[in-house]
Amino acid sequence: MTNFYNSLYTLWNQIVYALSSIRVFDVIDILVFAYIIYKVIGFAKETRAGQLLKGLLIVFATYLISNWFSLPILRWILGIVVNSIFIVLIIVFQPELRRMLEKVGSSRIRPNQIFDNEYDSKSECIEVICKAAGSMQDAKIGALIVFEHKSLLGEIINSGTVIDAAPSVSMVNNIFFPKSPLHDGAVIVRDDRLYAAGCILPLSHSNDISSSLGTRHRAAIGMSENSDAVVLVVSEETGSISIAVNGRITSDYSVASATLELKRILLEEDTKKKDKSIFGTIRNFFRSKNKNKLEKESEGESSDEQNK
Repeated sequence: MTNFYNSLYTLWNQIVYALSSIRVFDVIDILVFAYIIYKVIGFAKETRAGQLLKGLLIVFATYLISNWFSLPILRWILGIVVNSIFIVLIIVFQPELRRMLEKVGSSRIRPNQIFDNEYDSKSECIEVICKAAGSMQDAKIGALIVFEHKSLLGEIINSGTVIDAAPSVSMVNNIFFPKSPLHDGAVIVRDDRLYAAGCILPLSHSNDISSSLGTRHRAAIGMSENSDAVVLVVSEETGSISIAVNGRITSDYSVASATLELKRILLEEDTKKKDKSIFGTIRNFFRSKNKNKLEKESEGESSDEQNK
């Protein structure tokens, strides 16, 4: 028992000594390294690099097993790969590494990107789709866009065509351009990407729906009744932008006000339970700045419409 307490005492002294010898630059070094790992993991999730990494981990695990059970042939073959792991990584991930370096070199670093990349990705996706809705509103092109939330929409996706494309104004406009192959269905947004197009949505059978609303609006309400998805609708007849959520639909949104509403529903409610640490405070600071900017744009659009 004495040996146990002595071991604990020795361990405690080592921890205290290690903590007392930590410099400010050591903390910075650890934070930078942790941030690099975080970005690499996020990059791997967004590309096929994640699957390749899993394959390499399986190879490495097999190599350890071959060492443990003394399997000479397997150990020799896998040893060649493990000993050349850095060269293998550069060759295997060459397209991903090039794309990542191009992205780093061509983009400006914003403070809020450092603290909340996931929030930025969703926010940017919403902004792009609302801009596309604005251009379709001007041209009176009908559109139906479903934002998948917590309820997975596998059955709805199976009714359409998987495209799995990065969101862009031109891509959304091309999908809903009249007489295009996929214009007559809904687009499903999953993980901040245009995941599927030409999807068929369930129609609402509620008697409380206004007779002035067409099939697109009934489909949007029906989708929001059957899931927690949020649906953006652009009317082909009037060009009005509407949002359906929880079986209710609200209309007459501008691009800025629709962006604000979608962010409120899809982002702010998910971030209420975020930590109250210094990082959470910094995140909220930059989010509030972006929100105030959008509110000013929305007020400016409203005043312009009144002047007209």
